[in-house]
Amino acid sequence: MKQSIPIQRIIIWIFLLGALVFIMAPMIFMISASFMPASDIVKMPYRWIPRGIHSENFVKAVAGNDGTYIFIRNLLNSLIVASVVSFTTVLISSLTGYSLSKFSYRGRDLLFLMIMATMMIPFEAIMIPLYMVVTKLGLQNSYQGLILPFLVNAFGVFMMRQYLITFPDEFIDAARVDGMSEFAIYRSIILPNTGPAIATLAILAFRSQWDNLLWPLLVAQTEQMKTIPLYIVKFTAEMHTDEGAMMAVNLLASIPMFILFFALSKYFVSGAAVYSSRKG
Repeated sequence: MKQSIPIQRIIIWIFLLGALVFIMAPMIFMISASFMPASDIVKMPYRWIPRGIHSENFVKAVAGNDGTYIFIRNLLNSLIVASVVSFTTVLISSLTGYSLSKFSYRGRDLLFLMIMATMMIPFEAIMIPLYMVVTKLGLQNSYQGLILPFLVNAFGVFMMRQYLITFPDEFIDAARVDGMSEFAIYRSIILPNTGPAIATLAILAFRSQWDNLLWPLLVAQTEQMKTIPLYIVKFTAEMHTDEGAMMAVNLLASIPMFILFFALSKYFVSGAAVYSSRKG
């Protein structure tokens, strides 16, 4: 005799499918519209499946309205800035989180509270002082000026500290008894067992800088030093830019984030197995 599906499960599935459609609709629209001429995009009802590949949109997106192909340089700038910030955020946050979670010293809790307090300060409140410091140091219109203010963030420290609190002290104590240095413990034991947290933090840090518009708008003075968000703003502001090319440039700018996410997605589902050696 077949078992009937509970009505609660049906409702949950309907809700989840509706949420999926709601979330994916803008992305699907961007992908389909990037392959259409502008005349097809503005037609109603909208045709979700393109009649063909309108490659001119991608040529315009990469070449730009002035034909200088500055898109490639701006994309490279964003990759450099986001990658460096992501790497330093993971490295410094994991080291700091390790210290705050596994070492006992005077002022540790106060230091942690002070780090957390910086999360309450909006970036707009410190933007002008940061800009003045960068200007005084002569780092305007440079990679250093784009990167230095974001080498580490309080959220990354908080995230790694909370994750490492649950890590068994027995493993660390056993390594110390065996004569391993603290950096060797960090490299050989802590890092391999914090994959889900590191992957999540790396994606969040990369995305934050990949989407960062305000700070590069202040620091980058030439077209060669601008990042991809600034390119998109300029490209879409041009009067003769069509909708298909707008969608194409946004699709191209989204590809690195998709690649990073799918490259690290396997770590998201491995959290339950991080401490599998503790069983039994």
